[in-house]
Amino acid sequence: MKRVAGLLLLGMLATTSIAVAQRPVVYRVPVTGVIENGLAPYIARAIAAAEAAGAAGVILDIDTPGGRIDAAERIADAIGRSTVPVTAWVHPRAYSAGALIALAAQRIYMAPSGVMGAATPVDGAGTKASEKMVSAMRAEFRSLAESRGRNPQLAEAMVDETIDVALAPAGKLLTMSTSEATAAGFAEGEAATIEAVLAAIDLPDAEVQFIDLTWAESVVRFLSNPIVSPLLLSLGMLGLIFEIKSGAFGLGGLVSLASLGLFFGSSFLLGLAGWEEIILLALGLLAIAVEVFVLPGFGIAGILGICFLGGATVLALVGTAPTGADLVNAFSILGVSLVVTGAVFFAWLRHLPNSDRFSGLLLHDGVASGEGYISAPQRDDLVGASGKTLTDLRPSGTAEIAGERIDVVTEGEFVKAGATVTVIRAEGYRHIVRLAPDAPHTLTQTSAVHE
Repeated sequence: MKRVAGLLLLGMLATTSIAVAQRPVVYRVPVTGVIENGLAPYIARAIAAAEAAGAAGVILDIDTPGGRIDAAERIADAIGRSTVPVTAWVHPRAYSAGALIALAAQRIYMAPSGVMGAATPVDGAGTKASEKMVSAMRAEFRSLAESRGRNPQLAEAMVDETIDVALAPAGKLLTMSTSEATAAGFAEGEAATIEAVLAAIDLPDAEVQFIDLTWAESVVRFLSNPIVSPLLLSLGMLGLIFEIKSGAFGLGGLVSLASLGLFFGSSFLLGLAGWEEIILLALGLLAIAVEVFVLPGFGIAGILGICFLGGATVLALVGTAPTGADLVNAFSILGVSLVVTGAVFFAWLRHLPNSDRFSGLLLHDGVASGEGYISAPQRDDLVGASGKTLTDLRPSGTAEIAGERIDVVTEGEFVKAGATVTVIRAEGYRHIVRLAPDAPHTLTQTSAVHE
């Protein structure tokens, strides 16, 4: 009996272990914050990892205000190529580029308070983009909706307010709530929790695994953020300006190289920058180096260097297949960087004269060219003061006047050391003295020669 019981126990354990081993796995991938180029390779890596592991599905946990359309398109392409079913969970919002990502998924579930839509493209100033860009984005949304069996008119209405649908009459951009999207068949249903999503996709017992950002992906996402990129460019340009003005390599050059290295390095890792941008960057830095070390000042080499750097910057921001919105976004970032650079440089120049640390870099007093060169300040305060001569005056020498050792000169007479003299005039650096009337140690030039 004991042997039979043991065999039964071993059988139960083996069955349990097989069941655990066969438990399906679902990857949960967060799509949060601003959609930028650093997010695309992360999501592509997560989908690839799910495919390699034989996962039962991927759930995109979406909560985003939108962002770069080109980054969203790269994510949508990765979803379209996936051999693993991808489900979008709008939790709770998917605006603009986020709506594009959700449309690419096979199924869409939304949190009870979820919203999705408002995807009209805008330029860097926040105004609606050109009709050409709107038309291209409308076609992109329509194509994704048709490929997933969703209402293409609703998808177009998210992009173009001229599309007339029941949920948004002409003139109003479509943004759907959870109930509206579900009733219109645009979303499969409502899901308040991840467990509800798993139950909806028939994987209630699935093991949920997270794909965390690597430290490199976190750094790249931070550096490619629309707020950080202009700051890096501004620091790079400010450093170059200081180097050109100083005519030597120093702290400004180190800051510039570090900032531009981070900016272009992150773009290179994201695949936005290639060897063309690196060559332009190198030519720009070479021209700046010539301006600093060979031709100090600001001339043709400095202008060429700035042009090369500007071209490399724009190319690194737009990528290999730029759209109109990408170009607008790139020039907007470059413009913001130039404005920030100019403002900081102007504020620094305004603050410089009042700075205790850097005030010595500026000349506060000046002399008109007609006044000639003055090697020392005129000491009118010494006129009338008396003192002792420290050397013979022949007719120039040194005397101690008012406790100071100064160079003096007589009007031509010879005065021995130790005599009492009085300053009668101050002419620039010349302090003209005359022998005091009752001075005991005096000899005229003639008597001195006689002696």
